[in-house]
Amino acid sequence: MTPSLLELFEEADYCLWTDILQKSNTMVKSVQTEIKKGTLEIEYQVTEKGKAKTQRYAKLLLTKEEANSLLTKRASKQLEIVRILSETVDRAMPVRDLLEIAETTRSALKTLREKGIIKEFEQEIYRDPLAGKSFERTEPLSLTDHQKLVVHRVKPYINKNEHEVFLLHGVTGSGKTEVYLQVIQQALELNKEAIMLVPEIALTPQMVERFKGRFGSDVAVLHSGLSMGEKYDEWRKISRKEVKVVVGARSAVFAPFDRIGMIIIDEEHETSYKQEESPRYHARDVAIERARYHQCPVILGSATPLLESFARAQKGVYQLLTLDERVQNRPMPDVHVIDMREELRAGNRSMFSTTLFEKLKERLEKGEQSVLFLNRRGHSTFVMCRDCGYVATCRSCDISLTYHRSQNRLKCHYCGHEEPMPRTCQECGSEHIRFFGSGTQKVEEELTRVLPEARVIRMDVDTTRKKGSHEQLLTSFGKKEADILLGTQMIAKGLDFPSITLVGVLAADSMLHIPDFRSAERTFQLLEQVSGRAGRHELAGEVIIQSYTPEHYSIELVKSHDYHAFFQTEMQQRKFAQYPPYVYMTLITISHQELMKVIDVAETVVHFLRRELSPETTVLGPVASPLARIKDRYRYQCMIKYKNEPKLRQVLLEVREHYQRELNKGLQLTIDLQPYLFT
Repeated sequence: MTPSLLELFEEADYCLWTDILQKSNTMVKSVQTEIKKGTLEIEYQVTEKGKAKTQRYAKLLLTKEEANSLLTKRASKQLEIVRILSETVDRAMPVRDLLEIAETTRSALKTLREKGIIKEFEQEIYRDPLAGKSFERTEPLSLTDHQKLVVHRVKPYINKNEHEVFLLHGVTGSGKTEVYLQVIQQALELNKEAIMLVPEIALTPQMVERFKGRFGSDVAVLHSGLSMGEKYDEWRKISRKEVKVVVGARSAVFAPFDRIGMIIIDEEHETSYKQEESPRYHARDVAIERARYHQCPVILGSATPLLESFARAQKGVYQLLTLDERVQNRPMPDVHVIDMREELRAGNRSMFSTTLFEKLKERLEKGEQSVLFLNRRGHSTFVMCRDCGYVATCRSCDISLTYHRSQNRLKCHYCGHEEPMPRTCQECGSEHIRFFGSGTQKVEEELTRVLPEARVIRMDVDTTRKKGSHEQLLTSFGKKEADILLGTQMIAKGLDFPSITLVGVLAADSMLHIPDFRSAERTFQLLEQVSGRAGRHELAGEVIIQSYTPEHYSIELVKSHDYHAFFQTEMQQRKFAQYPPYVYMTLITISHQELMKVIDVAETVVHFLRRELSPETTVLGPVASPLARIKDRYRYQCMIKYKNEPKLRQVLLEVREHYQRELNKGLQLTIDLQPYLFT
């Protein structure tokens, strides 16, 4: 070790990494070299954000008779406390509950404490995110022949501790959840543990209810809707082996189990399983790696599997399991696609087609429920001046502001900037400034105007900010306290209500024209998922899809619920354009407050990549990102497309190391080996 390095450790046997970064670039490289040699090691110190919650308890130290002998008959409240504690398990009770039951004050406790009859102490308790909720115990349901076949295929791998990845392709309403419950039951009977992942918080309440009903107190819940303290307590329950099943969103894949017997990822195609911030990971990849380590099976379930997953199943990398019929042979809902161009030609300027409006009225008269899906929140997508064409945009991001009627404000959905709705155009002073596009708030207003008798529940990011609001809104809808559930993506999946017989999709092609090679796939997945909310029980279902491009295959094939035809068509498109699963992709995004700095770094990086990587690998760019500026930072990106590139990781590491010092001075360089967002 060099003398200059030894100087860092003169005063103590450790040195803060932040202090090393203040030194020269040579010093940083020297430290990294010594770490690789093993002469230095990095130790991470993690500060726990969560803290244990405690509650004050009172405990009876004597027998009831011994305590009573020390008290007079006039001390009725003290005698009552002794009686209550003597009849309690471990003769202890939370002080708050004790005082409430005995209808007394702390002075009575103080006297008992001074006489040595009781003692008070602090005891750790868990914060329960499901406190106050009761779950009716459920028994395993009888399985259909198709379900039995799926369970029969998976169970041997649980019994023999063998790793395998299963892709469960089951149409909406085919009973995938019951399959999950029964294979998990098998793992629990062998004294193993299970992880059940759901894509987002909107799905969690109903899924938790089913799992709590089946497995009771053996279930822990982990998702972003919990408070820091609740997450901390749920995590410790898992770590202390007090539960055997975890139900949760993406991060639940890291639950600290050590006897895992089953991992399930429901709606495996969902993009929310990919974490877009550092550390970037995909829950599916982590799940498969953990399952390989614990030698247990993984089930990836979906009605519309990711193309890459279905291609792997076709190649035999995954085992394909199929549930192609709904439970009790219920029919798939009838789907009608309405050409909104024809509606306009007929003079209908409403956001509801004539057919959808009539079907909504029909459901209201029958007392049945409807779901309306729109992939936008807010009141309008943008605000524009009709005289000069000025569009209100965010000062810090290259994105138009969204109008929110409830607060009469414009908001940026990227950086959070807000400003009042202008009365006149900032460019030309015209008063002809109008809203364009339709958000959920605007649809809700229109519904109230044309169907005043309808009770509407709106579910989007704005109405579900408050903790527990997802569950409250869904519970209210489940109790038939509303006729129409209007919402964004969070209502498209997992909902199972017997009275939903109509699903309406407004602006079905809103995702179809975004600059993303997966746009057609996401459109088909979303439409098929939201269609699956209708007719899941006794009543038949119907779906009305409104579109300005009804001839597109991603919309046309939803009519026949034909995933296989969509898979074949989309795979041809991917092969022609050389996109996954035919190639792998890596996205590099560079951002900085200075535009010229971003361009300079991006061009240098691309030149280096083209020089170092093999000729068969394609490096595209650099170009400005689709969102060229966010939070006053300019953004450029480049794309690497390859089939086999053994040098890729080493080259990318060299890029990061080269810019290491600048990364601490405002430059951001993001490398995504499995990009799902290209904005």
